Amino acid sequence: MSAADDNIELVNKILRLKEQRNAVILAHNYQRPEVQDIGDFVGDSLELSRKAAETDAEVIVFCGVHFMAETAAILSPGKTVLLPDEESGCPMADMVTADELIDKKRELQGANVVCYVNSSAAVKAESDICCTSANAVKVVQSVGAGTILFVPDQYLGLYVSTLVNRPMVLWPGFCPTHAKIQPGDITNLKGKYPGSIALVHPECRPEVTDVADEVLSTGGMLRFAGQTAAKVLIIATETGLLHRLKKENPGKTFLPAAPAALCPNMKKITLEKVLWALEDMKPVITVPEETRLRARLAVDKMLAV
Repeated sequence: MSAADDNIELVNKILRLKEQRNAVILAHNYQRPEVQDIGDFVGDSLELSRKAAETDAEVIVFCGVHFMAETAAILSPGKTVLLPDEESGCPMADMVTADELIDKKRELQGANVVCYVNSSAAVKAESDICCTSANAVKVVQSVGAGTILFVPDQYLGLYVSTLVNRPMVLWPGFCPTHAKIQPGDITNLKGKYPGSIALVHPECRPEVTDVADEVLSTGGMLRFAGQTAAKVLIIATETGLLHRLKKENPGKTFLPAAPAALCPNMKKITLEKVLWALEDMKPVITVPEETRLRARLAVDKMLAV
């Protein structure tokens, strides 16, 4: 039996079990192509959690990383949330703990904590308001006078701070995958492909966003790619997004700014692990109720903005 036949058999088993379990499969834009292809919804982490919350599914299979499954649990307390590989974590989210944040808040008496959704439920619970890479500017603009502490992504925080012309205290976290992308990666490709447009994620270093044509979240990149007349686009984010970009825009060429910008944790989930999660109904991701309610407050404040 060929690998393709193996995949077909696996997919059919997954789809049958999904129906039996009344499950919905969420796949983040950075997942393996074959995992994206079985997703009921493919997208950004918060967008996926919100869509799952609106379904009548009893089980959420989140093909992403740990904090994303936690966010689904925050928004869907009545559903069972499965993460097919429990070791699928996020290095940036791990760069801040709730205890460290509590200490910093004590140091910065009265500071408003703006928390990027790429963080644990416990950190969200210690924050005043959450944000995504797409809405971070609006969220920061909504925060009243006083000090803002932005956690955990210093590069997203710096980008937003520059746009809104408001200084913020930046937590020294970052995404190791986006940090691999260098400005030369983009300028070299632009030299080779005249007329190409570079789309850069705001988690990239400032010297990389400085050479971008557009600085966009993954959702923003997908929308821009569908609307632009440009035929060649340079994509400065995790390489998994290229699968969906190519699928949705067959007449256009998408070039990874840096092929090395690959998140190993995002690639841990396989079709086999999705099947095993549905068979065994584990690993289950839960959030303690007190933490969930406090984290939900921070998410709801963002949604209100």
